[in-house]
Amino acid sequence: MKAMRFHEFGSSEVLRYEEVDRPVPGAGQVLVRVAATSFNPVDDHIRAGVLAGMIPIALPYVPGIDLAGTVAELGEDVTGLETGDPVVAMLPLDSAGGAAEYALAPAGSLAPAPRTTGLADAAALPLTGLAAWQTAFELAELKPGQRVLVNGAGGAVGSLVVQLAVDAGARVTAVDAPQHADRLRGYGADRVLGPLDLAAGPAAADGPYEAVVNHVRLAPEELAQLTAYVADGGVAASSAGPVPEDTARGVRSASLWVRSDGAQLAELVTKLDAGTLGLHVAARRPVAELAAVHADAGAGKLPGKTVVLAP
Repeated sequence: MKAMRFHEFGSSEVLRYEEVDRPVPGAGQVLVRVAATSFNPVDDHIRAGVLAGMIPIALPYVPGIDLAGTVAELGEDVTGLETGDPVVAMLPLDSAGGAAEYALAPAGSLAPAPRTTGLADAAALPLTGLAAWQTAFELAELKPGQRVLVNGAGGAVGSLVVQLAVDAGARVTAVDAPQHADRLRGYGADRVLGPLDLAAGPAAADGPYEAVVNHVRLAPEELAQLTAYVADGGVAASSAGPVPEDTARGVRSASLWVRSDGAQLAELVTKLDAGTLGLHVAARRPVAELAAVHADAGAGKLPGKTVVLAP
């Protein structure tokens, strides 16, 4: 089968499109015929070796943490699935494998694919959806009626956090560049603001807020300024560096390390099919161009969430 792999850490140039053996599912595993994967920033970090100490991987490595496809073969002890079932999954970070014709997935990571979205586009959901779910409900513990500030709301994860928060009954202020404003209003945000002037303080952004969710890479001193945007007893949840706590005011901080969870992914699929959650796919590229996708991401040229189509 064809797969994109790298045999050493480095720039996007280490990615090679080559012929490899088709994997065989072991106990508790499922072989999936891949429809698509998608690009996530962590793919770039893994390839560059930046996360080698935190995520030990075996080389050669097939990137692609997101997976959408159909069940091709079941390993021993796998129940509840049949050959031909359309599925989605977030693959383990240390094994991945979505940028190929076939990929192995732990059975527990799989969820039924959405019925209302094309199978390839469903590859945009797993990692970003799980990151949004875990940020909103495990870290920020969002509740109905709370005022929530989502910084970086136009991005792949931030967009889903906005929608999950609105669906949970929170009152959302979405912060991002003006080109995202109409889409964010369409998601139900109460208020849409341009990039924060952190030095101006929370009052300038109608704060403080009971929960602040941050998806914008900020310098440590800027993250420290963001603490003031959290109301007494509130929480700052971030996927882009820790926001300092303020124990005197009871402000706590939580940082995201997303994990695969088939049950949570199934909940996200249900919301997608019910129309309370929407995916925004900015581009679709063939897996043979994955090196160019990585290069474009590194140069800041990706237009947004990019689905990578299997051979």
